[in-house]
Amino acid sequence: MAIHITGDDTADDILTSSPFALLVGMMLDQQYPMEHAFRGPAKVADRFGSFDPHRIAAADPEEFAALCAVTPAIHRFPGSMAARLQELARIVVDRYDGHTERLWTEAADGKDLGRRIQALPGFGAQKAKIFVALLAKQLDVRPQGWEAVAGDYALEGYRSVADVVDPGSLQKVRDFKKEKKAAAKAQAS
Repeated sequence: MAIHITGDDTADDILTSSPFALLVGMMLDQQYPMEHAFRGPAKVADRFGSFDPHRIAAADPEEFAALCAVTPAIHRFPGSMAARLQELARIVVDRYDGHTERLWTEAADGKDLGRRIQALPGFGAQKAKIFVALLAKQLDVRPQGWEAVAGDYALEGYRSVADVVDPGSLQKVRDFKKEKKAAAKAQAS
């Protein structure tokens, strides 16, 4: 299934063809608009000439950080995200021989998948839930128990990037998040 998150065909193509790019896009999706975060891998691939985790892991950290900071940067915090991206690449290379998809194809069940994802840099509990839902909804990766791990993100609707398949669904996810923020703010008052 083709990924359609960014609104940019080139960026979406790399997310579709590279499991590592999809993982990195999810990592970058924090304190930054989701479609821009998921465009980060395409920016790196264009500037670096590759999005291979082996090459990224081996890159000179200062040169790689500078490349990630070129306008438009890969994130609003390009230096720290460049370092995190390289750390993620090293883990993918060391634990999975550079085959990111092994992260989910070798998971024993949904709980194991959630643990594997949450052990990665930049992936807390909520982001791990969202990524499990994204894998299930967009790539049909559904190990036993994935729904329990993903929680509400497994439900039908427009709750997260897992539900974004076109510009209309992106707007519905934005509206949902805006409503949740307003409700939380009202409850805190």
